[in-house]
Amino acid sequence: MIWNAVIFGPADTPFEDGTFKLVLTFDESYPNKPPTVKFLSKMFHPNVYANGELCLDILQNRWSPTYDVAAILTSIQSLLHDPNPNSPANAEAASLYRENMKEYVRRVKATVEASWLDDGEGDAIQEEDEEEEVQQGQPVST
Repeated sequence: MIWNAVIFGPADTPFEDGTFKLVLTFDESYPNKPPTVKFLSKMFHPNVYANGELCLDILQNRWSPTYDVAAILTSIQSLLHDPNPNSPANAEAASLYRENMKEYVRRVKATVEASWLDDGEGDAIQEEDEEEEVQQGQPVST
C-alpha cells in the first residue's frame, strides 16, 4: 500500500512555511516492520539523503508496531525542528549546520521556496487502488 503525505515546515525553524511531500510504502510486514518513507520534495537537511530517504531512528532500530502514520509524520517534523548532525545522511548539510548556520539557513530557505512550486509529479509510484492521500496523518479525500 502506498500513501502520499504532506507535512508543513515547523514554525520558528528555517523550514517554516514549507510544504513537503512524502511517500510512505507499507508492505505486508507492517505494522511489525516500519513503512519506507521518502521525501518527494527536494530537501536540504542533515538527516535526509539525496534520494529523499530519511535517517530517523523510529523508522529503523527504534520501530514499534504501536506507531501510526501520525506518529511517523510528527517524528519527521520533529527531525526538521531538531536535526542530528552527528548522524548525517547529508554531510554537506550537517557540516553547514555545525559550522555555518547562516549558509545552512539560506540553503534551507531555498528548499522551502522550491517546495511551493513542487508538484511531486512523476516521483512517486502510483498504484491507484491502494493509494490514499494523507495530510498531517489524516486521510484527505481525493
